[in-house]
Amino acid sequence: MDYAEEQKNEIEALESIYFDEFEIVSDSPVAFTIRVKSDESVDYSNTDQPLDGLACSLKVTYTADYPDSLPSIEIEDSEGLTETDEEDLLKCIIQYGEENLGMVMVFSFVSCAQDWLNNKFNRMKLEKDEEIERRTKMAEEEEMKRFEGTRVTVESFLLWKTAFDEEFGIFKKEKEKENKKATGRELFMLDQTLNESDLKFLADANEQITVDESLFQELDDLSLDDDFDDEDQ
Repeated sequence: MDYAEEQKNEIEALESIYFDEFEIVSDSPVAFTIRVKSDESVDYSNTDQPLDGLACSLKVTYTADYPDSLPSIEIEDSEGLTETDEEDLLKCIIQYGEENLGMVMVFSFVSCAQDWLNNKFNRMKLEKDEEIERRTKMAEEEEMKRFEGTRVTVESFLLWKTAFDEEFGIFKKEKEKENKKATGRELFMLDQTLNESDLKFLADANEQITVDESLFQELDDLSLDDDFDDEDQ
């Protein structure tokens, strides 16, 4: 196999398809970069963590016997990717290349990277949407609490009542009332039944007292004047 010819033909095809994203960076050994981006971006500019899509450059360096051996592959100038993401993407590309030895494979590398970036970006969008939804829900719940106030339970009310009574001396005042002996006037003012009972007592007494008029008749029969006359003599 004429490796040089295979490599030259592949470079010409890549350049014609990815001409805006394709760049030769070395002639010996032959090396080039291809810029790969996710299919879409989402405007999250109204949040503190916007997502503008994912992108990276694949740097491919041919080996002497490519495509019977894997070329050297590097991830450069990534956007929106962590170091771990770059490692995962590189593993995916290398695995795909090992399964296609003997065939020109850079087109497959680009397709593999494109799919990986799209899947990664879709997961990031989902996580971002869930985060926005969670924050919105939290904000709505906080707003509802402002209008609803604190929900009162039996336990919370009793605790509040005890603290309130202690603060305003209710217990002390009630204790003083219990220890203080009421005067007759206070009892009278507090219990009108005492007044009514006095009136009833007087009424009952009037009914029970009677006059025996016969006693006065017997006194008339007594000769009190004769007794006084005898004493004078």
